[in-house]
Amino acid sequence: MWFVLLFVLGGATFGMTRYRSVKSSANSSYVPSGVTSKRNVSSLLNNSKPVSILLMGVATDQTISNYNGDTNSMMVLTLNPKTNKTTITSISDDLAIKGSAKTIGAAYANGQTKAAVTAVENTLNVPVDFYALINMGGMNKAINDANGVTVTPNATFTSNGYSFTNGVSTHMNGDKATAYLAMKNGDDAARQQRQRDVLSALVSKSASISTLFNQDLIDSVSDQVQTDMTFDNMTALAKNYNSVGKNTTNNSIANSSDVKAATSAINSNLGL
Repeated sequence: MWFVLLFVLGGATFGMTRYRSVKSSANSSYVPSGVTSKRNVSSLLNNSKPVSILLMGVATDQTISNYNGDTNSMMVLTLNPKTNKTTITSISDDLAIKGSAKTIGAAYANGQTKAAVTAVENTLNVPVDFYALINMGGMNKAINDANGVTVTPNATFTSNGYSFTNGVSTHMNGDKATAYLAMKNGDDAARQQRQRDVLSALVSKSASISTLFNQDLIDSVSDQVQTDMTFDNMTALAKNYNSVGKNTTNNSIANSSDVKAATSAINSNLGL
């Protein structure tokens, strides 16, 4: 979700010229999910009510609009501006879809965004207010356009010729960040944590004046994201939900035995 807000961060800072540029980039990433929303999302945002966002990560050399394979990661975010609490629930690719022999990681390949959102809603019994599909395979250029990102790994490993040390902050260019994301050892939650590390670092860089003036970065990001958030939705999030990260809880669903507790945590932060 923070990555989607990258489009919004410059709106109030640069006046109408920059605002129009950011808005244009955000609009180019807008693709409806095809799912009938269970809730009035505009009303929720405008009244600062808790909302949920399904983040899906893929890795492809294709353009994001042409992608039709499996997702590499799924995370359900809930944002509660009243309690300033965010929950992040990582979902294993191998989790069985409720009432189906298929796995949730293959849902996107079987029916694009509509199938993936429906699978998550039905399997977890939670509402999905928005989605964002992010091509991690295309982050190389965006990271270079931001002059790199700084990340502190939570494990020691080597990937694609680069070494990473647990607890040691390291500055990464696009190639090094791609290697960090490509490490295949570890469980789904660990891989998704690495994705969050890089996305959060990129958004932190985007908050600086010099970075936000970089039109190449804005264009790079918009090329790699697809979402059903309108620009007005993003603006409302930036305005009304800017304190939700003060208290973040991470959960994970490795198998069906974890679903009940995860559902309870998600719906609790949504006030349901």
